[in-house]
Amino acid sequence: MPNKNYLILSLAIILLIGSYALFSAGYESEVDRSPKETEKEVESSNGKVEREIKEEQNEVEDEKIDEKEAERDEKEEEPEEEHEETEEDSPVESTVSLVESNPRNIVDCHYKVENVASPKGVSFRPNEDEFWATSLMNKNYGLAVFNSDTGERLRDIQLPGGGGVEIIFNQDGSKAYVSQMETGRVFEVDANSKEITNTYDTGSSWTKVLTLKDNLIYASNWSGNDISIIDINSGLQRRIPSTTTPRGIYLEDNFLYIAGFANGVIERKNLETGEAEELISTGGAMRDLVGTEKYIYASDMANATVYRVNKDTGEVGKFVETENNPNTLRVAEREEVLVVSNRGINHESGNYNIPGPEWGSLLFFNLESGELLDVVIGGNQPTGLDISEEKSLLVYSNFLDNNLVVCEFPDSQKWEDSPSEMTTDYKEKIKK
Repeated sequence: MPNKNYLILSLAIILLIGSYALFSAGYESEVDRSPKETEKEVESSNGKVEREIKEEQNEVEDEKIDEKEAERDEKEEEPEEEHEETEEDSPVESTVSLVESNPRNIVDCHYKVENVASPKGVSFRPNEDEFWATSLMNKNYGLAVFNSDTGERLRDIQLPGGGGVEIIFNQDGSKAYVSQMETGRVFEVDANSKEITNTYDTGSSWTKVLTLKDNLIYASNWSGNDISIIDINSGLQRRIPSTTTPRGIYLEDNFLYIAGFANGVIERKNLETGEAEELISTGGAMRDLVGTEKYIYASDMANATVYRVNKDTGEVGKFVETENNPNTLRVAEREEVLVVSNRGINHESGNYNIPGPEWGSLLFFNLESGELLDVVIGGNQPTGLDISEEKSLLVYSNFLDNNLVVCEFPDSQKWEDSPSEMTTDYKEKIKK
């Protein structure tokens, strides 16, 4: 009997020690989690960071936004974690594939470049066979350079602090300027060496669109509700107030035109006197501005409309209706064509990270009459857009597909033979 009692007591002690060990292990695994692991769990429970494009991002929402939406925009566009600064790596491999021509189109698309993470802005480099693309949510690089003839990826450029948003070049193409929302900075990049040569602080927050004139950078600050004006020689900057959530900007002589996303405002500001005039307030979501000799064109995402401003009189009128969520605009004055990039309908859940029920599209309009000339069916959320009349090329990005598409931009004679057959039934083809 003593042996039996001893056996029972021994088993009880073993069970007690085992239970304690299991408890300790469980507790240790809980308290020893790194902050990043805990952060990832919180992020997972709340849903992954939603992407930009609300524009940016995703300023692209088709509903009127308020302060809460602006904060959500900030969350959507923020990378999951800041990348470590490292030695520059070789370019990320991209796959280039041919795009089958559609005989019903006037615009003939040639090739597609895959594996370009969250491509936001694209721009052809003047006087060179290159186009550059920003990567909004990539934590390893914020900018990529491609050969415009072949699509070959030439270089990746790391932007400290996050991804890139919009990109512009100086007149001769020797310098590129890239905005970064997370840090409110603008990077100057030597276009030949592909090295960052200067970093400018806008003094504001969530910097979006840039324009350059007489050694001055004008930068719209989405959350700052102002415009930064930076001297690229001295680095000195000043800020001027603007309409709420400024996005697109266009400079004409001493007048700065500003697209206010929150309320569908087009504001004209006299840079000499500081006086501001609200030309229109649609209650929608103005996003991008482009101009010609006579007019300024503005995309209203919420109202699926492009408005036109008469530069001489300031009069604003509805120019054309578009597809859902028109965002980026470009003009080819020589061919008298306006190109409108449309994201398409948002996913029913409201999650911008999920493709919606229709394909995006590119619409081509006559600059004067507004006649629809051609339609190119895009991928999921076309966003970045640029035209090189010099090279007769067009490039656009499909933000959620992580790719870029390069097309031939037709000459004036082809446009005279328009409209294309695609304009008659494209609405059925954009449905998935």
